[in-house]
Amino acid sequence: MFRKLTIGLACVSALAASSAAFAQAPAFGTAPEAKAMLEKAVTAVKADKAKAFASFKAGEAGFKDRDLYPFCANLADGIINAGPPSLIGKNLKDLKDAAGKAFGEEMAKTAAEGKVSEVSYMFPRPGTDTTPVQKVSFITKVTDQVCGVGYYK
Repeated sequence: MFRKLTIGLACVSALAASSAAFAQAPAFGTAPEAKAMLEKAVTAVKADKAKAFASFKAGEAGFKDRDLYPFCANLADGIINAGPPSLIGKNLKDLKDAAGKAFGEEMAKTAAEGKVSEVSYMFPRPGTDTTPVQKVSFITKVTDQVCGVGYYK
């Protein structure tokens, strides 16, 4: 009886500890997590661009984590191929934040193959009201695309 009680208490204690750890997990993505997702996205685009875009759009294969998601746009015409549904089909180069900063144009200009740049701008957090908050996106060039993953400060 004592052994069953000890095992039961150990299980309850382990469950409480894992619940506490889960409760302390950040509600929003971090800069290192965004950079890691971008690296994974670059690999996926290089392997099979169409499949990667489908995964990005669906948020599958680890391409949606809280407020982190990859986005890509064609560098030639600026058309967004993957990212938030409200932006797909729009021209990245035309995007400006609430303060008028042409962040989409900056992304297109700074994207370079093999190099990760940062672009800061104001943008609404997914799943919230439309109030823009500070966002930093890690940007790179992959084949004919500018791709990025951003995190909110």
